[in-house]
Amino acid sequence: MALSEQFLEADDLHPIDLVEHIAEHHEWEFDRISDEQIAMAVVGQWRTYSITLAWSAYDETLRLICTFEMEPPEDRLPALYEGLNTINDRCWAGAFTYWNEQKLMVYRYGLVLAGDQIAGPEQVDTMINIAVMTAERFYPALQLITWAERSPAEAVEVAIAEAYGRA
Repeated sequence: MALSEQFLEADDLHPIDLVEHIAEHHEWEFDRISDEQIAMAVVGQWRTYSITLAWSAYDETLRLICTFEMEPPEDRLPALYEGLNTINDRCWAGAFTYWNEQKLMVYRYGLVLAGDQIAGPEQVDTMINIAVMTAERFYPALQLITWAERSPAEAVEVAIAEAYGRA
């Protein structure tokens, strides 16, 4: 059954309720933190990603934050930040940042639903999947920058050009 078939009569479904139904549909582990926020774990090829979605009624935005732990050596932080600039230039939607204090790599995206717009289930599902796919796509580059001491430009090109993964 398509995701949208479950919601045909739910025009006023709260965005976080919708995310909860999507998490149930995919059988992802999740925790409804509040009426306005949900956290879940989504397993990727490289890691398990922590994803939090929060609804802000004030600016009518559904915010997604996808994180994973990362503890680069202190001397590699400048290269990591340069790499994030290179990576962000290749992201169509959303952007990466590194939260050094929390030791978290963070991908963020905001879906603006101003004017009483309603997010559809496929739209929210795609938003979550793009976050995971983008993190998976650039994870090898981040590892090459921080641990293999490759230049950011080289790491991004290698990670995109070579076939990483399992056969």
